[in-house]
Amino acid sequence: MAALRSTRELGLNPDYEGKVRDMFDLGDQLLIVATDRISAFDVVMDDVVPNRGAVLNVMSLAWFERFTDVVPNHVVTADAQEFPAPFAEHAGRLGGRSVLVRKADRFDVECVVRGYVAGSGWKSYRQDGTICGHRLPEGLSLAQQLPEAIFTPSTKEDEGHDINIPFETVVEMIGADDAAALRDISLRLYNEGAEFARPRGVILADTKFEFGRIDGQIVLIDEVLTPDSSRFWPADGHQPGREPESWDKQVLRNHLETLDWDHAPPPPSLPADILERTSRRYREVLDILFPSEATAWQTYL
Repeated sequence: MAALRSTRELGLNPDYEGKVRDMFDLGDQLLIVATDRISAFDVVMDDVVPNRGAVLNVMSLAWFERFTDVVPNHVVTADAQEFPAPFAEHAGRLGGRSVLVRKADRFDVECVVRGYVAGSGWKSYRQDGTICGHRLPEGLSLAQQLPEAIFTPSTKEDEGHDINIPFETVVEMIGADDAAALRDISLRLYNEGAEFARPRGVILADTKFEFGRIDGQIVLIDEVLTPDSSRFWPADGHQPGREPESWDKQVLRNHLETLDWDHAPPPPSLPADILERTSRRYREVLDILFPSEATAWQTYL
């Protein structure tokens, strides 16, 4: 399937354009299209990663379906033939990478769950033995599993970096009952996702969820357990104390770090092999975790 940088290529005019997704406001519904754009160091690249958007969308759909017994979600349909006009006319290009959803009243909280010491959590732990206010045992190593998963929420910023906040701040923002519900649901989703992934040779190191409310009910929204929202590591070869490989955009980041680029726009041009290798990493984890779904959506992948 041909890569898609923007739905504007199809003559459509999105109401919102994010780093990856184009969004169309349809009243009480939204059409969300995962393009093949990719960002690194908060800069959207000029080049695209083929099929990346479809991988992210198909993977989210698989997890949404798997978690319906835990929490409802906002999905109406991912069948592009059922989209309203004019989108159904572009089913061939929108299929696989798009989903029609119910509009939710979003909680402005990133519900982050960490099961391993990694990323900014590792930096924080080395400084004072804590991660986002959670006091942890002494002597933990990089990429080591925590005694139990921890909930480390952050703000959801439209621009710039999200800011880590204590649970008490979430309570102040949305109330004690909703804060507790988001925490408990997030931890359950993480733990169930990690248990599903581990026997398939995949470690779910950490992730973030988003939630909203529809008709008074908390629902899971946006994307779920994708290489963009999560750290997936191969269990084979994982060793605490060493930086693990990951199924995400690390190939791209590593390449960019070799360049004389200041991480500010405009981005550098990317070699075709870097784009292809990045695309392959995204697809690999989908094939491992959800082979039947990957086969079902093969036309668009």
